[in-house]
Amino acid sequence: MSTAKRTVVSACLAGVPCRYDGNCTEHPAVMELVRAGLALPVCPEQVGGLPTPRTPAEIVDGRVMTKDGQDVTGEYEQGARECLRLAKLAGCTRAVLQPRSPSCGAGTVYDGTFSGTLIPGFGRFAALCRDNGLELVNPDDLD
Repeated sequence: MSTAKRTVVSACLAGVPCRYDGNCTEHPAVMELVRAGLALPVCPEQVGGLPTPRTPAEIVDGRVMTKDGQDVTGEYEQGARECLRLAKLAGCTRAVLQPRSPSCGAGTVYDGTFSGTLIPGFGRFAALCRDNGLELVNPDDLD
């Protein structure tokens, strides 16, 4: 049995075109983990029922709001819970997540003004992973 860490990863980093704009942000190290069978790609927004593409969203006063003012907090929280359940079922002990995202941002997220300004914080899925003992790893820090 392998001693390698099982990892849940943002699907967009694994080449899945699931970002709000319908694109992906392929990361070579993440894609290699997936190819090796060591990573589970998930997209909390899609799992929560949101379409792709979708209106950009940011965290505003503790709620996840789209740029046009729609509250999508419920979808983000539902997706985060279900993706955490899947990660636990797969035996994941760490998470490699898309930086700055209102779902997956780990340590830094956009400030809610849709101006590109970053602030300290965690996306819904990243916070749930952290609170449930998964190690959060920046994709650029993969071994």
